[in-house]
Amino acid sequence: MTVLEQPSYSRLDHVFARFLTKLSPVDDTTKRVFNAILLRLSNQLSQGHSCISVNADECAVLISSTLADASGLLPLVIEDDRLYLQRYWHYETRLAQQLQVLLTTEKRAADLDVLRRYFPAASDTVVDWQYEAVKHALQHALTIITGGPGTGKTTTIVRLLAALQECAGEQPLHIALAAPTGKAAMRLAEAIRTRIAELPCGDDIKQRIPEQVYTLHRLLGPKPPSPYFSHDSDNPLTFDWVVVDEASMVDLSLMSKLVDALKPGANLVLLGDKHQLASVEAGAVLADLTSALPAQTVELQVSHRFHGAIKALADSVNQQQAQTAWALLQQDSLTCNLLCEDLLNFIVAQVEPYFTLVANNADFVTLFTEFSRFQVLSATRLGDYGVVALNQRLERKLVQLRKIPHDGWYPGRPVIILQNNPALRLYNGDIGLCLPDPKQNNRLMVFFQRADGQVHSYLPTRLPPCESVYAMTIHKSQGSEFDEVLIVLPEYDIPLLTKELLYTAITRAKNKINVFSQANVFLAATQRKIERVSGLAAKLNNF
Repeated sequence: MTVLEQPSYSRLDHVFARFLTKLSPVDDTTKRVFNAILLRLSNQLSQGHSCISVNADECAVLISSTLADASGLLPLVIEDDRLYLQRYWHYETRLAQQLQVLLTTEKRAADLDVLRRYFPAASDTVVDWQYEAVKHALQHALTIITGGPGTGKTTTIVRLLAALQECAGEQPLHIALAAPTGKAAMRLAEAIRTRIAELPCGDDIKQRIPEQVYTLHRLLGPKPPSPYFSHDSDNPLTFDWVVVDEASMVDLSLMSKLVDALKPGANLVLLGDKHQLASVEAGAVLADLTSALPAQTVELQVSHRFHGAIKALADSVNQQQAQTAWALLQQDSLTCNLLCEDLLNFIVAQVEPYFTLVANNADFVTLFTEFSRFQVLSATRLGDYGVVALNQRLERKLVQLRKIPHDGWYPGRPVIILQNNPALRLYNGDIGLCLPDPKQNNRLMVFFQRADGQVHSYLPTRLPPCESVYAMTIHKSQGSEFDEVLIVLPEYDIPLLTKELLYTAITRAKNKINVFSQANVFLAATQRKIERVSGLAAKLNNF
């Protein structure tokens, strides 16, 4: 472990460790060891691990504390060589148990005649991975479909939905489509609407295909301010099928609650890119499931729209070929470019067309489309090249250039929601535009487009915590897609920088990528891989 990678314990880590240590009756020497273990556990949970590894001596200390055992009844749980907080052990254990129920559901027959009509190119000599994914879903209660950008995950799901409804006969299936964020839900809804017309089936089947996409929180029914949902094992969802897109973003807690809320006999389909960043909160569920359940996983391996330099760059980063990836940025490509000019001037040039439309009173849809064309993606929130500093410096520059009148609330200000507010149907990651509302005497309102395509406006003072979003973190960009992105890395290497972070940022771009980084920082990030500690795969393998 390098000096930079030594853990920096937070105040919360110290408070947590001190609180539990005081409850333990052990002697002072043992308490110091116990406190150190607790500091490490708290720190690793904040880094996304669901547990930590402990050795035999540490297990002895933990058991002597009287606060840890294998029962699941004490605040700390020891299982094999792993230490959990009780809550995360419960989530992981319950998720593994519920998935096992899906795995033991009796296999069904698939109508291959219907299936081949949706995949006419499928043959016995060449594997059509989309065909195989839909066939598996028709036959099994749990299916995991993974693949990189452009491999046809959405196309596969649309054809699956049609095949399901056609095979169901006269009684339509009740199907829920869901995604972790509003942005991801909106993208999935748009993709489904555009692909339905292409299906080789009658209008009666097309009309049965759901176009509404829920966020997972809305699907489960939040009960603020508690962490619980309306739907759980005692009050399950009514859907026959639940299909979840961008599953790599779903953390352990939310996935456990979702699977717990499935009604008996329901089917679950998870889609995502296993190479993307894991969830912000604890767990790496999709990666664990693809590792532990290869028989339930179908990987789409043919890219239909993701080609050229961007794909080469993404593949090089994913395979940790750091020098190859850096060389691709050095080739002055029209699609992959190492940015050497002034950072702020470059961003201003990109957003100028947007503010020209704002000045000309363009409608929201036009403005939202233009704003979504380009996005700055920063690796960090804080620091000179973090999201906060970039947004502040850019707004000051726009004021100087008279593109905006002042900072604060002004026409054209783009904002991102930072905290869920179910009552307003606004969720963490939703993006809105502040614009004059002709229906309100040109009063400034903030407009958001929901997953169903409807546009709703809010007074700025009513919004949950939010901030300007000329730049957003790479984590926040998951589930989004832009014509062009600018990836901004910090001036020095930090443990947060990983190949998964870079891969996620690169695969947000459809047409062009610009990277602002020093060579040593980019190379170090490409060579570092996320390895989250979890017991989910082990639990599934032990069933």
